[in-house]
Amino acid sequence: MTREPYPSARREDTVDILHGTPVPDPYRWLEDPDSPETKGWLDAQAELYARERGPQRFKSRIAELLRSGSVGAPVWRGERRFFSRRTPDQEHAVYYVVDPDGTERALIDPMELDPSGLTTLDAVQPDKEGRLLAYQISVGGDEESVLYVIDVATGARVEGPIDRCRYSPVAWLPGGEAFYYVRRLPGIEVPEDERQFHRRVYLHRVGTSTEDDVMIFGQGMKMTNYYGVSVSRDGRWLQVSASEGTAPRNDLWVADLTESPIDRPELRVVQEGVDAQTGLVFGRDGRLYVHTDRAAPRGRVCVTDPAEPGYESWRDLIPEDPEAVLTDFAILDDLDRPVMLVGWTRHAISEITVHDLATGERVGEVPTPGLGSIGGIVERPEGGHEAWFGYTDNTTPPNVQRYDARTGETTLWAASPGVVEVPPVRTEQVVYRSQDGTDVRMLIISPEGEASGPRPTVLYGYGGFGLSMTPGYSATILAWVEAGGVYAIANLRGGGEEGEDWHRAGMLAHKQNVFDDFHAAAEHLIATGVTTREQLGISGGSNGGLLVGAALTQRPDLYAAVVCSAPLLDMIRYEKFGLGATWNVEYGSADDPEQFGWLHGYSPYHHVKEQVAYPATLFTVFQSDTRVHPLHAWKTCAAMQHASTSDRPVLLRNEAEVGHGARAVSRSADLWADTLTFLAKHTGL
Repeated sequence: MTREPYPSARREDTVDILHGTPVPDPYRWLEDPDSPETKGWLDAQAELYARERGPQRFKSRIAELLRSGSVGAPVWRGERRFFSRRTPDQEHAVYYVVDPDGTERALIDPMELDPSGLTTLDAVQPDKEGRLLAYQISVGGDEESVLYVIDVATGARVEGPIDRCRYSPVAWLPGGEAFYYVRRLPGIEVPEDERQFHRRVYLHRVGTSTEDDVMIFGQGMKMTNYYGVSVSRDGRWLQVSASEGTAPRNDLWVADLTESPIDRPELRVVQEGVDAQTGLVFGRDGRLYVHTDRAAPRGRVCVTDPAEPGYESWRDLIPEDPEAVLTDFAILDDLDRPVMLVGWTRHAISEITVHDLATGERVGEVPTPGLGSIGGIVERPEGGHEAWFGYTDNTTPPNVQRYDARTGETTLWAASPGVVEVPPVRTEQVVYRSQDGTDVRMLIISPEGEASGPRPTVLYGYGGFGLSMTPGYSATILAWVEAGGVYAIANLRGGGEEGEDWHRAGMLAHKQNVFDDFHAAAEHLIATGVTTREQLGISGGSNGGLLVGAALTQRPDLYAAVVCSAPLLDMIRYEKFGLGATWNVEYGSADDPEQFGWLHGYSPYHHVKEQVAYPATLFTVFQSDTRVHPLHAWKTCAAMQHASTSDRPVLLRNEAEVGHGARAVSRSADLWADTLTFLAKHTGL
């Protein structure tokens, strides 16, 4: 097969000398998305992709499987209940309220706000009484959240727009008259290349100008800091946290709002300069519950007195489990013997245990529907004997389960609203050995029934930021397996499946472990007869795009096809674009000589070599991505098209008006169908 010629891409002699090392960058001109040359190159790539794509497979089946819809766990405020739901024909989930009389009403419908489907709902937070609702929206994938407040009873807007609220929590004070939130400084007050940073915590009084907001926290701290803020149910305790970028550690302060004014809270240190993550829950019983990985990489729950929140006063209530990661907890106290429900993931599979609230003694477990993922255990703020949690697994669309601590029973509370016929699949978790002898787990989803020799297989991974790859309903996976393929998900180091130590074993100087784990997963699938090199495709997005970028440049012989989505690939210059400067705590910085060595050792863009037969590769990027700039894929695509001797194509799918995160369902179906079509074509499915 002879492939089409690639669009012409000028190679420059640009070379940076960093710490004495020459670093060529022949396609730096592609970093400017507005230049006529870049636009012309992108247009030519779009034409090439349109010719090469061929008939799109899978789309109708993916769309069918997405008709399951979705439903979110309830949030209780006073006598009102709030939740989200997407029905089979909706492009976005709608946020609803159920009034005390049982009437259900839509509060925020993104399609009503914008029939084009380009507006997404980023976050919601009802006030403590359920009378007001703060919500944040963004347009066209830019994730630049704009905050509004509406009256829940009437739907009337009472506040907003308040801009620069990306990733902002909203912490309501009782009565709904004021809230704390996080907002970036105005662009005119900071250098142009720092406008994504410089967050501060403010107090806003509803109905007043944001010009009158009082800055509470953040002045003089690192520009890449993210801040958390919350207020206890009774309004007494304010909690503020600070993390340097995405670092797996935080500083933490509390203030007693009965002893200092809300606009000048006297914050006391709980944790500062400590390499650990800690969060606080102020219990209805007057105790302070501490969820921390300090001296416990898999997490534990401690208790103390809110008046003495420091580490020296913490006492273990739920100690660290040597094999499971403690994810969250809820307190049920309308019982003769109050209990704590504790959520865990054991090798990426969720479970919930029941413990005596006073002693921490384990007294039972919460029945769950299967071996899947549980999302957040919800209790009523005023207490009770019930809890709710979201549940999904590889064949079960998201639903909500209700647990009754009086009976010990779990029942289905709300199912996804669509009815779909899910194909029968077989799921197994296997353990394989990485290059350095570390045991790694992998979930393998295959057609039900007897295996009939090796099959076209997609291997997926992420391996970063402590994020866990847990089972979940996926129209993409089901469509692929139904067509006769196998889908494997590796729980690589860098993730959170085995706790914070597992994360740190795959970050900074140890990033190569992630790539080695991935190569070993591929070799295991081949050695055990699941697939062959000629039938093996790999896929990953964002940090997972970096993963598959490193995989294809380190072991081009091992993979037949690669889908690399919204990737980080130029690890020497990544900090200069998007939110890159917040990730140097995960990857390292090229400004530091030692860390430059780590990054230069694997940076995929810089390891594209001439005269190599690279796998079939599809880069999928999103023009409005404000997290990971598409330039990473553009530059690497150009480099690979120049270098590869293979007849297998290197293609670019560049999509406008979407970004790194949420998008309309139909846009998702189109993207997933294109990627599966590409993988099928080049793995023989």
